[in-house]
Amino acid sequence: MPPVKVNVKWKGKNYEVELDTDASASDFKAQLFSMTEVEPSRQKIMIKGGILKDDTDLKTLNIKEGASIMLPKEPAKKTLFIEDMTDRQLAETVSQLIFLSHIFITQLILMLISRLKNLGNTCYMNATLQCLRTIPELQESLNRFPNSVTSPDLQITLTTSLRDLYKQLNRTTESYVPFTFLQALRSAFPQFDQRNANGYMQQDAEECWTQIVTSLNNANIPVHRLQDGSTSSEGSTSSSSNDYFVKHQIINLIISLKCVDAPDEPESTTHSTFTKLSCITSEKDLNYMQSGILMALDENIEKDSPSLGHIANYTKISRISRLPSYLTVGFVRFWWKNNRQIRTKITRRVQFPFDYDAYDLCTDELKQKIGPLRAHILEREKEKDSAKRKAKLSVNSNEKETAESKNDSNVSEVDEEVKKLIDPDLEKDIGANVSGLYELCAVLTHIGRSADSGHYIGWARKHDSPEEWVKYDDDKVSIVPQSEIQKLDGGGGSAY
Repeated sequence: MPPVKVNVKWKGKNYEVELDTDASASDFKAQLFSMTEVEPSRQKIMIKGGILKDDTDLKTLNIKEGASIMLPKEPAKKTLFIEDMTDRQLAETVSQLIFLSHIFITQLILMLISRLKNLGNTCYMNATLQCLRTIPELQESLNRFPNSVTSPDLQITLTTSLRDLYKQLNRTTESYVPFTFLQALRSAFPQFDQRNANGYMQQDAEECWTQIVTSLNNANIPVHRLQDGSTSSEGSTSSSSNDYFVKHQIINLIISLKCVDAPDEPESTTHSTFTKLSCITSEKDLNYMQSGILMALDENIEKDSPSLGHIANYTKISRISRLPSYLTVGFVRFWWKNNRQIRTKITRRVQFPFDYDAYDLCTDELKQKIGPLRAHILEREKEKDSAKRKAKLSVNSNEKETAESKNDSNVSEVDEEVKKLIDPDLEKDIGANVSGLYELCAVLTHIGRSADSGHYIGWARKHDSPEEWVKYDDDKVSIVPQSEIQKLDGGGGSAY
């Protein structure tokens, strides 16, 4: 069924909302959350004489164009004093106080984590900024950017605003209002300034990510300073960019084109530079990120054939000739639905790993360079896992302590062994990955069915606790276990 426009009434305001009747009721609640900041679990939506439930089939409600939907204001919570409590309420309160010290510590940690205020459908920007902030080299580069830049270049202004925003986040424990950066973003890229009758429109986080990284590239942040004070340009991957941060993002591809219809036509090879890989999510039998990336790298296309003089079929094979130290993978979740003329979302579950091996995506030459170190690290990881399993099974605590001290004593020896396995060319290339191995450090998710609505959330691994992650839901920040990240592979809150 085609979407219908409805009027949502909340706190005396009217919001014109496009309701997708093919979507779930929970998706509609997420859509309202992005506008009103009322959490879906606390929404009591009055529709068709009753309260909308998460499992309600919207198509069965036969909602008409222009229908009114009530979203009542959340009732204020009444303060309950001890003398007014029942015996049961008092007992429950006492049991909760037993964990007060743990709760206090958790709350103290959360107070120290900076958060960004939503300025009206700006969750796409907030989630992007929090994920980018996990890259230390970005802040290092920004801190070297000139303190005062008088330039008409809007992308330089955007870079300066990003530098100042991150500095402020590092100094405050309160919710920060990113108004100056938002103004700079909308000035540099007017698509983020689009509005409708209800205010600013929701935008695409992937576009925001791309435009910010492009601006940092074009603004030419100073390159890394070596210990002797000189600057290094060795290993430069692009004639148009020599900046330190972007070098940690640059992916070099070698692309081969072979004509299927004319096998005798010479194969052509080109070189190209990107800042992220794409992962296809639309295929029915596709369940893993690695398969989706390979599907995007190996394509069948149509183009003009110089030997045949007309459009012909080609195989397009792309392989990576340079891996960055930070690999960005974009899940292709949105696609254009011609029959309804809207962008809709692919919610298929595509699993992503916490530890990723990019070896199979590389050219043979790069495989030879990263191969020795990669094999050594993987073997060491197997040994560590085996030692952990043995330690868990051991009943002798002295044996455990001996094993741990033995591992600690070998650290410096292992470091020297690792250094010898790094390829000399890759070692000179600032920002290059030297092993092809990665650890997941951030995830950006989207809730909802359409790119023009819904809600974006950023998730980042805690640097001091690998098993814990920080959930950045605008200015609502919480600490979650790593198991929660595994649930983001599809469905309502899909990795994007």
